[in-house]
Amino acid sequence: MKVSLPMYFAGPGDTARLWQALRAELINHDITNTPDEVIWPDNLVEHWLDAELLLSQTCSYPLMTVLKDKVQSVGYFHYDAKGCDGPFYCSMLVVRDDDKRISLSDFRGTTVAYNSRDSHSGYNSLRALVAPLSVGGQFFGHAVATGSHARSIEFIRDGQADIAAIDCVTLALLQRHQPEAATGIRVIGQTAASPGLPLITGMATSADQLWMMRLALAHACANLDQAAALTPFGITGFSVLPDSVCHVVADMEQEAADYGYLQL
Repeated sequence: MKVSLPMYFAGPGDTARLWQALRAELINHDITNTPDEVIWPDNLVEHWLDAELLLSQTCSYPLMTVLKDKVQSVGYFHYDAKGCDGPFYCSMLVVRDDDKRISLSDFRGTTVAYNSRDSHSGYNSLRALVAPLSVGGQFFGHAVATGSHARSIEFIRDGQADIAAIDCVTLALLQRHQPEAATGIRVIGQTAASPGLPLITGMATSADQLWMMRLALAHACANLDQAAALTPFGITGFSVLPDSVCHVVADMEQEAADYGYLQL
């Protein structure tokens, strides 16, 4: 079986320590087919669709699109980042710290940076927020893909872009573990809240196994013995949510389409 935790990063070795803490709880809850180590797949969608997927974390946008009905949602971690509320999160609108503009509407005709088009936090949620301000399907003058939230911040700091929507957990982790990567910017707003990044498992995971996985993850988050492994990521809890909550992601896409605003 295969496991990855590819979405959030803390310090060196922290992902391995997090997995060992979660693995211990999974084994204690009779999930014994757990690998010793996480993997770092080059092609995440291919990995998420692997028949041997035991556990990973994805974005809610692919969960509602390319992964829809092809994986099972396990649940959602809670994070202590500003902008989080239990299993829900948002993105922060960041600009250069010396930029005098104060609201999203001030950035008409400017350059927006985004991590990837299949990202809810960096693209879909921002598109929904901008849509009411658009005219004829246009708002920004230029949009540039950067490949990651950290790179989007770098583009803003270096003057290659003016604004971006950054996952609030990613921003908090950069500020905590790589403060130099989060300098030179300030926050001027945030997107609407939505379910955070879901943990998923493959369709081969039985209903009994899924239930035990959920119990194990909830127990890991409540177990003080595991705190040292969870704290670097700001993980404070775990919730199981119905799949229907992710419809907010599709609703945001549709709302933007209703305004004729199909792309940043």
